[in-house]
Amino acid sequence: QVQLVESGGGLVQAGGSLRLSCAASGRTFNSYAMGWFRQTPGKEREFLAGIRWTGGSTYHADSVKGRFTISSDNAKNTVYLRMNSLKPEDTAVYYCAAGIFLGSSSPKNYDYWGQGTQVIVSS
Repeated sequence: QVQLVESGGGLVQAGGSLRLSCAASGRTFNSYAMGWFRQTPGKEREFLAGIRWTGGSTYHADSVKGRFTISSDNAKNTVYLRMNSLKPEDTAVYYCAAGIFLGSSSPKNYDYWGQGTQVIVSS
């Protein structure tokens, strides 16, 4: 089993920045690739970025490339999503997930999910 706990969401003005954290635990969590998704009501979860614990390979969706950056701190078992130049359309619940394939955009390829953290970007 892998447990994931997100934090760092909140209310921010357009143009501002936030850093989301995802603390991972469990016996085999570092064998998985990690991903960040977001979801708004009535829409499917949107893949944003992925990273591997070992080697640090990353992948960013074109929709957020240049604004969002995924990183990890292996000593803290934590994955981050740095979000810059935030826009009102970035308002969503943000989730981290653990899966086998780095950079997979399909939620079906992720086995474990956190509870989500709300991000609200005001105009």
